[in-house]
Amino acid sequence: MIVEHSRIIRIQGDIITVPATGITYGELAEVKSRHGVSLAQVIRLKDHDVFLQVFAGSRGVSTGDQVRFLGHPMRVVFGDALLGRIFNGSGEPIDNGPELTALPRIDIGGPSVNPVRRIIPRGFIETRVPMVDVFNPLVESQKLPIFAAAGEPYNELLARIGMHADADVVILGGIGLKYDEYLKFRNSFEEAGVISRSIMFVHTASDPVVERLLVPDMALAVAEQFGVQGKRVLVLLTDMTAFADALKEIAISMDQVPSNLGYPGSLYSDLASRYEKAVDFEGAGSITILAVTSMPGDDVTHPVPDNTGYITEGQFYLRKGVIEPFGSLSRLKQLVIGKVTRPDHGYIMNSMIRLFAKSREVEQKLAMGFDKTEEDDRFLRYGKLFYDRFMDLNVDRGLNDALDLGWTTLAECFRPDEVGIKQEFIDKHWPREGQGANCVAFPAG
Repeated sequence: MIVEHSRIIRIQGDIITVPATGITYGELAEVKSRHGVSLAQVIRLKDHDVFLQVFAGSRGVSTGDQVRFLGHPMRVVFGDALLGRIFNGSGEPIDNGPELTALPRIDIGGPSVNPVRRIIPRGFIETRVPMVDVFNPLVESQKLPIFAAAGEPYNELLARIGMHADADVVILGGIGLKYDEYLKFRNSFEEAGVISRSIMFVHTASDPVVERLLVPDMALAVAEQFGVQGKRVLVLLTDMTAFADALKEIAISMDQVPSNLGYPGSLYSDLASRYEKAVDFEGAGSITILAVTSMPGDDVTHPVPDNTGYITEGQFYLRKGVIEPFGSLSRLKQLVIGKVTRPDHGYIMNSMIRLFAKSREVEQKLAMGFDKTEEDDRFLRYGKLFYDRFMDLNVDRGLNDALDLGWTTLAECFRPDEVGIKQEFIDKHWPREGQGANCVAFPAG
């Protein structure tokens, strides 16, 4: 039912307050001012007062203006015609394509999927990023954040995964993006030829703050519909810290009692309600969420990454332009390693990480002034090969090719009896030529 009110009792920043009853949280309203009609969303209910965030800002809004409640929450269009399209934070097309007025609209921000409809994750999503596929595989219906400090190439990594991921539909939710970052995503997807199976919801830094809160909900609402239809959907969100900052900004405007560093006390549940949309439907498709969480000051104890870590199933740490092998974790990887992937996957993964850790120890030993041995040369060489062939984010290699290269790398630097792998796998996969410690040593000094 549409309800009209013409008494705005308070205007604070972009938030207006109207006395009303029978209104629900998240409901949309139209504010008719001398500048035209603006959309607003209910963000708080207190007694008989309704607080609304005006999308276009409250400039030009006066206490005599009319507020018209629409009786439904924010909605987004849905249908196969969304594929290949780009929308703003209000769900309006920004790609100069045709309007989608004929498509049905679905509510956003609904509850998570009933646990009864969920099944245990069992699918593997290949990304062609070796540090993901080999060492911390992305599992269907998983929710994983990318923790990174400002300046790290997290959007480039997200674009890489979006271009190569083995998924039916890729949905990008850009939150507070710079305009050139948005263009990089669009151009990357177009050049890779995946734009036809992609959908983008993009909020730029110059757009209304409230739209930052809508982007994840729109992306996930569309993902749910495709998932129910049997599609394997990958949702890429960047940056969830910008999403949390919008929550903080609105909470401060409403004079809410702040929690840690000014963030609202509801931060955990606000994040969890989005991440818990990741699901593997029984008898249908799946939704997998990979989301950037930037860390101010590279501080993992900051409220946003700290809360995120309790919700998600692991994390990727992006440091110095690479995915750090120590600290990154996919808690669901054991569900696919050696079961969906090759039987030697787990053995090659564990051996390579163990030997790389040893190469790091050698580097630290030499940095403290200890003499270098012949064995140290082998570990240093192995560490360099590991970085160049697996850690470098420019490497584009499928899982099986990466596993084969892992065997080759081990054989170039170590003997079969030094890698700690079962003999049956050594017999099957160890390169036949040049067996033994053939690693080229670094020159002294």
